Amino acid sequence: MRDAYETVAGRTVHETEINRSRFLCALAPVGTEEDAQAFVAEVRAAHPAANHNCWAYVLGADAGVQRSSDDGEPGGTAGLPMLQMLLRREVRFTAAVVTRYFGGIKLGAGGLIRAYGGVVGAALDAAGTATRRRLRLATVTVGHERAGRLENDLRATGHAVREVEYGAEVTIGVGLPAGDVEAFRAWLAGATGGAARFELGGEVYGPG
Repeated sequence: MRDAYETVAGRTVHETEINRSRFLCALAPVGTEEDAQAFVAEVRAAHPAANHNCWAYVLGADAGVQRSSDDGEPGGTAGLPMLQMLLRREVRFTAAVVTRYFGGIKLGAGGLIRAYGGVVGAALDAAGTATRRRLRLATVTVGHERAGRLENDLRATGHAVREVEYGAEVTIGVGLPAGDVEAFRAWLAGATGGAARFELGGEVYGPG
């Protein structure tokens, strides 16, 4: 697994006009192919009069899933350059839909390739990206008398608190950079006088 990847920071729409054609690039972070296809359908429904709604998306920290569509533009002139721009900018778990309203001037194959790739790049510049780092999940269990202070200490020291559950004891889920596990274990023992239990879980990607 990669230690980190970049994804688009949030949903955005960026418009560019090229030779009287309007190109609107919508970007969104997506977690699954279902999410990506739902986003494509949402954008398509919002622009029923558009000439084309071309799309591309990349899923997986290692870009294991790559899909694109020219949606009626000449083959290889829209979806593929969009996909290539996402890959060139190294964003993952991201979907892009470029809606084109034809302005009456044909761009030619080269012009279309430059246009579709370029508007995705411009939209990425406008949206910005966010880093998702590989985290090791862990669960800390502690008595109620220590839980409030421990949670505050965790947040104050920049640890990623994921959830807190109250029962007979309090369990606090945290996400740790893989290389920080032993240092965290030592910190936890010192912070709680050895009163907390610590269990490791699986791995996820999260803010960091």
